[in-house]
Amino acid sequence: MMDKTSQRGTRTGFTTGACSAAAARAAVLGLVGGSVPTRVEARLPKGQLICFEVIDGRCDAEAAHAVVVKDAGDDPDCTDKARLTADVRLLRDRPGEVLLRGGTGVGTVTMAGLGLEVGGPAINPVPRRNIEENVREAGAPLLDDAGLEVTISVPQGVEMARKTLNARLGILGGISILGTTGIVKPYSTAAYRASVVQGVQVAATVGKSSGHSVVVLTTGGRTEQFAMRECAGLPQACFVQMGDFLRYALDTAAEEGLREVVIGGMVGKLTKIAQGETITHANRAEVDTGLLAELAASIGAPADECAAIAANVTARFAAERMQALGLLNEFHDALARKVISTLCAPERYGSRFRLRVLVCDFDGQKIAEACSTHAPV
Repeated sequence: MMDKTSQRGTRTGFTTGACSAAAARAAVLGLVGGSVPTRVEARLPKGQLICFEVIDGRCDAEAAHAVVVKDAGDDPDCTDKARLTADVRLLRDRPGEVLLRGGTGVGTVTMAGLGLEVGGPAINPVPRRNIEENVREAGAPLLDDAGLEVTISVPQGVEMARKTLNARLGILGGISILGTTGIVKPYSTAAYRASVVQGVQVAATVGKSSGHSVVVLTTGGRTEQFAMRECAGLPQACFVQMGDFLRYALDTAAEEGLREVVIGGMVGKLTKIAQGETITHANRAEVDTGLLAELAASIGAPADECAAIAANVTARFAAERMQALGLLNEFHDALARKVISTLCAPERYGSRFRLRVLVCDFDGQKIAEACSTHAPV
């Protein structure tokens, strides 16, 4: 667990979308004025004007090139230091038009459900609008007589994409151009949270065509491998690593009308879900070991063992004590049933979907399973 007294960084950064818009604006200014500036003031999606450094700027009478290097601030991710590159060329026969294309390192959308055209570049709607807004502002002197084709590329994008969930979402060949505000806040989780929502939406879309109206939510790679073994036969797109974002995953599943939700997890995260936490990050809430002691008591564990579990601070301790008593499977079965009773309470998700909980041990081996008894309405 993170030391709660440690100080986190506070320096904000900028999204791939904001950097793409700045590079595009700089390239267009090169076409307008004859040279690409080394600094450009670009407009973010919410209207703020921010100055960006521009490198590798060059132009001639018909085309221009500019690069902005992404600075993620104190929240570096796999796209930090990416070279967001814009190549702009005049379209003499298409006055007033701005065409946006994806180049090398920008992913191609291959599956429905993302709100993007299948076969088109993985440039999300807000960055798409933001890039065009900057291009139209900077290129106003040209657009009466010509159009502008803007190609966004990321030279390192293919390699960076291997560290993302893009392939699972059907985005192949590069990264996505993202960002709803243009600003990356330190240690924000917005990008991952958005990928969880998109993953559930893709699962719903796949379900409509394959007959599998189900999403399998896991907390990480080990639990996903376990869930894939247990749910063999489902399309890969049905599996979503939700991480700590249970609420966003379940809300989206309900909104999309999915008939079944499967949650695969281990004792720690499942305890937090059972106790009613919908964001399960270690820093958001402590494990309720009192709840674990109650579950242990309900399956016949001795009072002194239950007291020891309640006095400890980790869920793993409870699992180890139950294993020592020969009650491991019964304990995890009770935990799985508690997860279902918590999430299927009328004030939560009720009968909006059938819920199935799969529990594995720390080696990824199945030890319990429980299902809700009602059919989704």
